[in-house]
Amino acid sequence: MSTPVNGSPGLRMGRPFGIPVYVSPTWLLVAAFITWSAEPWFAAYLPGYGRPGTYAVALLFAVLLYLSVLAHELAHCVVAKYYGYPVRRIVLYMLGGVSEIEREPDAPGREFLVAAAGPALSLGLGGLGYLLLTFAVPSEGLFYVLVYQLAWANLIVGIFNLVPGLPLDGGRILRAGVWKITRNPGSGTIAAAWVGRGLAVVMIAWPLLTSVMTGQEIDLPLMVWAVILASFIWMGATQSLRVARVRARLPHLRARTLARRAMPVTAEVPLSEALRRAQDAGAGAMVVVDHESRPVAIVNDAAVKATPEHRRPWVNVGALARTLEPSLVLGADLEGEPLLDAMRGTPSGEYLLVERGGEIYGVLVTSDVNRVFSGV
Repeated sequence: MSTPVNGSPGLRMGRPFGIPVYVSPTWLLVAAFITWSAEPWFAAYLPGYGRPGTYAVALLFAVLLYLSVLAHELAHCVVAKYYGYPVRRIVLYMLGGVSEIEREPDAPGREFLVAAAGPALSLGLGGLGYLLLTFAVPSEGLFYVLVYQLAWANLIVGIFNLVPGLPLDGGRILRAGVWKITRNPGSGTIAAAWVGRGLAVVMIAWPLLTSVMTGQEIDLPLMVWAVILASFIWMGATQSLRVARVRARLPHLRARTLARRAMPVTAEVPLSEALRRAQDAGAGAMVVVDHESRPVAIVNDAAVKATPEHRRPWVNVGALARTLEPSLVLGADLEGEPLLDAMRGTPSGEYLLVERGGEIYGVLVTSDVNRVFSGV
């Protein structure tokens, strides 16, 4: 479970439990690497298969490994859906999988259960593989070596994800614990993110220190993987810190506080005249009304600023306004995350704020909201 993957997610593979699953093209790179690196092991334990055969087995192992990664991510998503959190999709990519859960858990206990579900599933698959090897699978042959490798791989995935640093699942578990103790989710995020950053540093420093202390050459493939994983963890932890800083400012995000006074104008009024009226009235925004004083559009602040002064007497405000869709009309009492969610639903430069009775309160300009988070 991690942060969302932006842009095109890749090839859609299905909808288990109603959750769209995509495979990123980057998966092909790591599948090729796993096939190449695992082939010598399969060649040693399956000598009768020959090179083409052991490469085919190694490729099958790579596919099965990613199916178990998919099961890991599905465990997160099923628990999240049980608690009513919407799941956008799962993306399998170069470094594993990402569950795009659109809303953060609202209690530390739920955060713990959603985060722990993935590692628990991976460890369970590893344990099941061990039981099969012990009681059900003959101690040689293709099925044995595949189950052996998959059991160990799932155990490693489960244990690695329990390391207590964001963006790993163990970091979310740590976040839940600190959140429970401090009653502050932001404190939990900061603590787990800094542990994640420390883990990234250790992952790169450890192979280097080991090489220096033992006098042996650095294992180049191991170092490459350490750098890739450390970079992923560092960037994920940094993103988590940024999100924590944003959330810390949410209490200051109030529509009423940020609203600009609105000047009602009709569509045929020249821009220069409308600006004069707004200045005289001390208004910072303009709303286009019909001849019965009902708001029908909202003037775009960026378009006004982009209009040269010598053109303003010849441009009517209606030409610079966006028709008021229902989603552009927000309650003046909105604040914090509900306000951001309403703005995300229909991105716009301006929103009309109204009282509960429908009276115009003012205009909320997106650039004013962005300034609340400047420097984050």
